Amino acid sequence: MTTTPTEDSTTAQHVPADLPARIQHFIDGEFVDSLDGDTFDVLDPVSNQTYLQAAAGKQADIDRAVAAARRAFDEGPWPHLLPRERNRILNRIADIVESRDSRLAELETFDSGLPITQALGQARRAAENFRFFADLIVAQIDDTYKVPGKQVNYVNRKPKGVAGLITPWNTPFMLESWKLAPALASGCTVVLKPAEFTPLSASLWADIFREAGVPDGVFNLVNGLGEEAGDALVKHDDVQLISFTGESSTGQLIFANAAPTLKGLSMELGGKSPAIVFADADLDAAIDSTVFGVFSLNGERCTAGSRILVERAVYDDFVTRYAERAENIRVGNPHDPETEVGALVHPEHYDKVTGYIEIGKQEGRLVAGGGRPEGLETGNYVRPTVFVDVPRTARIFQEEIFGPVVAITPFDSDEEALELANDVKYGLAAYVWTSDLERAHTLAQSIDAGMVWLNSHNVRDLRTPFGGVKASGLGHEGGYRSLDFYSDQQAVHISLAPVHTPKFGASNASTVGA
Repeated sequence: MTTTPTEDSTTAQHVPADLPARIQHFIDGEFVDSLDGDTFDVLDPVSNQTYLQAAAGKQADIDRAVAAARRAFDEGPWPHLLPRERNRILNRIADIVESRDSRLAELETFDSGLPITQALGQARRAAENFRFFADLIVAQIDDTYKVPGKQVNYVNRKPKGVAGLITPWNTPFMLESWKLAPALASGCTVVLKPAEFTPLSASLWADIFREAGVPDGVFNLVNGLGEEAGDALVKHDDVQLISFTGESSTGQLIFANAAPTLKGLSMELGGKSPAIVFADADLDAAIDSTVFGVFSLNGERCTAGSRILVERAVYDDFVTRYAERAENIRVGNPHDPETEVGALVHPEHYDKVTGYIEIGKQEGRLVAGGGRPEGLETGNYVRPTVFVDVPRTARIFQEEIFGPVVAITPFDSDEEALELANDVKYGLAAYVWTSDLERAHTLAQSIDAGMVWLNSHNVRDLRTPFGGVKASGLGHEGGYRSLDFYSDQQAVHISLAPVHTPKFGASNASTVGA
């Protein structure tokens, strides 16, 4: 059986109307070119043709953007607005995003290769992110402590300053909102450096914020390569904190480059998350979830359950059913509503993923996919690929592929399942499927992962911490933890009674100079 392309897969590519001829930076309320005039090519993943030029930011452009953000923070009204005033603006942002969700999804799909139905869901999630933090800053409480009859101590929360936000190319618009919403809600000003593969949807934020009433200089955007614009942002003396989502190796570099300026860091990095399926699990639900968990968003998701560990008693049945489902996934034109897996974001990433597939053919048994779908001879299309009987030493078991590729491995005991789950350098997410709730909770608390879903796929609750351990990240965002990251928490103490302070030197004061 072969993966089924959609009916529109071989027809002419959908190109959105009114695409810009070029993308500029947005600094201090104006669209501007790079100071040196440099640009870089942006490709669409279906044709792999250049469809526009984007301004290539360098040190000078970052300096200009940070200076604008610094002025807006030091001299502008944004950090000093009451929470309710910022709440109204954030809700207006959400309203505008919702009103343009179809256009946002169309551009996101064209730029990233995500299936249109999934891109539409991500656009709506972006609006929800702004609504959530708009509500949170109004409902927020801080600690107050009273020492009866003596003292009151309370926490005064203040925005930290200029936040540097560096975002990835998978679901870019939504992931930008994850950082922009809490940063702006907290009263920070920002410089956003979006991924160079997917700058199109990020360019829409400027008009959205301007229409919503965000003052000039509060939001600034600099496009460019990570090693140029991103590096300059991380090293800048006037940037107080960096929030980064991306590869673990890049996170290591950012950690080192931020050290001289002692910046605050929040980094959500790579993952190689396990999905553990026990024999007593609801196999129908587990298969639905594990298929969706690794093949949705084209497999380009940090929390993908890309290592599936299955108890041996149900292993053969699981593998047979899983492979059949993978072979029937609809791969094709990202703009076709029937498409379930679209085109990978860029030819460089396509080469990486297909390179791992070739490695996997030497490490495991290929039971589904393994190459390009029939009828899709151009574009970054990959058949959903399933390897089974994969040993823990295999590269496809240990290394993040970030594409529609899954490794399935059997286990014989709870202890072995836990050992296999933890036997990688990553620790972002994990999924456990079992009807034994004692086992589920015991295993969840023993897995080295920042987030665990029990009998569930990846359902995000914005109130909970999001982040990983080991090579998967540093720090957690989400809910109040996001506000903590973008805020300084100042302890203020006031006495309610005469202060009894030891009088050093007082007993000899009358004899001094006698």
